[in-house]
Amino acid sequence: MKVQVEELSPIEKKLSIEVENARVAEELNRAYSRLGQQVRLPGFRQGKVPRRILEQRFRGQVEDEVIQRVVQAAYVEAIREHNVDVVANPQVTNSGLKPDAPFTFEARVEVKPKVEAREYVELPLAKPDTDVTDAQLDEQLQRMRSSMGRMEPVADRDTAAANDHVTIDFEAKVDGQPFPGSKADGITVQVEPGELVESKIAALEGVKVGESKDIDYAFPADYRVEEVRGKTARFHITVKSLQKEITPELNDDFAKNTGIAQSLDELRTKMREDMQKARKQQVEGEEREALMKALIERNAFEVPRAMVERAMDSMLRGALQQLQRSGVDPSRLNLDFNRLREEMREKAVQEVKGTLLFEAIAQKEGIQANDADVDARIEQLAAEAGQPVAAVKKYFKGPDERLGLSLRLREEKTIEFLRGRAKYS
Repeated sequence: MKVQVEELSPIEKKLSIEVENARVAEELNRAYSRLGQQVRLPGFRQGKVPRRILEQRFRGQVEDEVIQRVVQAAYVEAIREHNVDVVANPQVTNSGLKPDAPFTFEARVEVKPKVEAREYVELPLAKPDTDVTDAQLDEQLQRMRSSMGRMEPVADRDTAAANDHVTIDFEAKVDGQPFPGSKADGITVQVEPGELVESKIAALEGVKVGESKDIDYAFPADYRVEEVRGKTARFHITVKSLQKEITPELNDDFAKNTGIAQSLDELRTKMREDMQKARKQQVEGEEREALMKALIERNAFEVPRAMVERAMDSMLRGALQQLQRSGVDPSRLNLDFNRLREEMREKAVQEVKGTLLFEAIAQKEGIQANDADVDARIEQLAAEAGQPVAAVKKYFKGPDERLGLSLRLREEKTIEFLRGRAKYS
């Protein structure tokens, strides 16, 4: 087999491959032999159909199958022999099989670019701040307190007040005409500043139960209902009932009811630890983004479309999984997945470039993650998840899963290396 590799660009190569005639003839012999054992034709016993008859009836089908097998095997051999780091399936062209002649074909394929990272010392970083202030802790406690609240009917008045939760009926029109979703009964909104489309209507303050009020509302230019985007609607709203939120007192009983602690002081301590951990993870993510941006600015190179497409797919899957973990069914949101995916393209390009640069720095600096590092991380993941180490090890038993974790650890070590040599301001 003869192979010629031509570099079309830093991210694309062309392989011109010639397969000797004897190898093709051997594949043809096998194909016709298999076919002869399977086919049934009038006047011939099964397995006794002459090859010339098979060729007359099935030549095109057989040759297509042989070409497919020969191309696949020869292509794999070629990229292994010539160390072509492919990242996508090839685009193959050929002129078919010719009697007593070698079979030739061309394969154009995207390849992983060779990246040589430069200027990665003293990258600019902001000084990290992972401290959690008392004000931030108090705010988080108030959110927890609100989430544990309950709703009760308002009994001592019949007029809506600030922060009330009000049940309403409404009917709306734009230019005197109804629109999709312009009428509803029994909807709950809150009397506080905000957007009507977010169920916040401050203008209902002072309206009595049973009374109505007309208000005008300008829909956002990107509102999901096309008929009213950027238009002003007149809403006729009738107040049906009032409720108020009753929140528990911040005390030891409240702490016990959270299931997290036995006292308020213990709850504050545990919440601060969790918030600091979350803040640390946030800072690490921000620093990774900053390092990535600085490296990309200093190292220009192309990335293959296939790698970007895979990154976009991964980002979209992650976003949908996050929604599901939050209890939201993405299929009920009427999302334009193609548009969402395309909006991720620029970030995907940056992610691919950044990952390749981190990898290049790791190779240059000899940064690696060994088996001990991987085992230690598995134990850490098991502890954080409250799962037996054996169960987590089982998940990472496969070579692909273990390699993925190893590469992630290598990147973390590389980022730590860059942090240690960064210029903080």
